[in-house]
Amino acid sequence: MSALTENPFASTHSLDANPFEDPVPLSGHTSPQPSYPSPQHAVRLEELNERERDLERREQELTQKAEHIRRFGRNNWPPFYPLIFHSIPEEIPEHHRPLMTRLYQLWFVLVGTLVVNMVACIIILASGSSNGASDLGSSIGYLIVIPPLSFLLWYRPIYNGYMKEQALYYYFYFVFCGFHLAYSLYMIIGIPSTGSAGLIQTIQMYVKGHIAAAIVGTVASVGWVLQGVGNALYYRQIWAHHKSAGHSMEKAKTELAAHGAKAYFTRG
Repeated sequence: MSALTENPFASTHSLDANPFEDPVPLSGHTSPQPSYPSPQHAVRLEELNERERDLERREQELTQKAEHIRRFGRNNWPPFYPLIFHSIPEEIPEHHRPLMTRLYQLWFVLVGTLVVNMVACIIILASGSSNGASDLGSSIGYLIVIPPLSFLLWYRPIYNGYMKEQALYYYFYFVFCGFHLAYSLYMIIGIPSTGSAGLIQTIQMYVKGHIAAAIVGTVASVGWVLQGVGNALYYRQIWAHHKSAGHSMEKAKTELAAHGAKAYFTRG
């Protein structure tokens, strides 16, 4: 009968227990604590963020390159308005890259020298030289004409010669670079009224006491000597390579007959 008198709805827990009180944790368990990333995890997270930023940069570069190719094809030179493709690392064999890089640098020395030469002629005119107007006019003409002609007539042919190893390019280079060496000698001498602030003009400025014109003329003279002597040394080296490679005028004529003149202005 005692079993029948038990309350079937009685809870096994005390009714006095606070229902809002957290239960007593089981033995061996503690309340969770806030977790902080370990130093290794923080480094790893920073590496992942850096990779993500790098991928975003690469994606932007690829997008810009794709837009450039869409507008200009693969052309990348000159940078302000690409007309041709120029890349020594991509197109020149590895063992010829140092020489082509030096020739490319000498071409920039030539352009810089033409700019300094024009400035020197301006100062010579301002100093009261009777030939100043002729010098200035000629120096401006040189600055406009010589850079594109030198690039197209002797730099580009030897660039294509080393890229394609065809004889006709070498002969183009030898002819027009020969003219350029003669022109460099002419500019080094610096005859008055010729547009050159070379040695004669510079010495005259020193004698007359026009120090500013003399100093700028000295810089121009040094530039003419550097690019002239440099091109002469590489001219000799390229001639030796041309002979050792077995190039000849007969081979150049055969190439021209087989491919036509148009082939020498293409990348194929």
